[in-house]
Amino acid sequence: MFDKLFVLSQYVTPQLAISRLAGRLADNDQSPALKNRVIKWFIGRYGVDMSEAAESDPEAYPSFNAFFTRALKPGIRPVAEGDKTLISPVDGAISQLGQVTGDRVFQAKGQSFSLSELLGGDEQTTAPFAGGEFSTIYLSPKDYHRIHMPMTGTLREMIHIPGKLFSVNPVTAENVPNLFARNERVACIFDTEAGPMAMVLVGAMIVGSVETRWAGVVVPSSKEVTATRYEGDQALTFAKGEEMGRFRLGSTVILAMPKGAVSWNSDQVAGKTVRLGEAFGTLS
Repeated sequence: MFDKLFVLSQYVTPQLAISRLAGRLADNDQSPALKNRVIKWFIGRYGVDMSEAAESDPEAYPSFNAFFTRALKPGIRPVAEGDKTLISPVDGAISQLGQVTGDRVFQAKGQSFSLSELLGGDEQTTAPFAGGEFSTIYLSPKDYHRIHMPMTGTLREMIHIPGKLFSVNPVTAENVPNLFARNERVACIFDTEAGPMAMVLVGAMIVGSVETRWAGVVVPSSKEVTATRYEGDQALTFAKGEEMGRFRLGSTVILAMPKGAVSWNSDQVAGKTVRLGEAFGTLS
């Protein structure tokens, strides 16, 4: 009953207003005492392991968002070697992974979402991924929230798709149809040696914003889908394991690749906890 009430409440909650307000409060650096109390409560409530953080003192962070997007100690997440090894781009838990069925991506029991809608509705962008491979990784509040490259790639396009801001936890994924293609998201399309790769950063309830290395904080400029191409001198290449973005409060990353481009490792299954840098798949 509680789960049903939780899901239903999200339909009537002013998602955008609450999330934007949370983002502004998380960036506030004018109330150190309050900020310190909130951070310490958060660490205790969610079991954050501060021994892994480059800065282990909670009071040293100027704002909650600075704490939430904290760096890790150098070398604590070694990157699996091998030219054919695709790594996990984040710390999190695998929601689902497998093969795209036509234009549908499996979300949870009884639920799926449209790949075309997920990537903004452009047929040319979506076509290479039809029938391809996908993985969905959920970042919980306690996780490290920077996002890294699963393999070396050159940025071709960034697409911002406005939308709702439902929670993306397992309960919501099982009960809200088309969830990941409904929420606000940023789809990043890279060219790689294995073909095109889409990395989709999905927003969620209370997520202040999404930030990328090349565009900074991605702020909606309109209620329409907006795409920015990166060509010529603007082309940016990121190495495997290099940071490409971060969630300013957490959410979900979805990877998509063409059919046969990658085989997910047999030990990577739904529900498994993963860590940034570990071997996640083998490129064909």
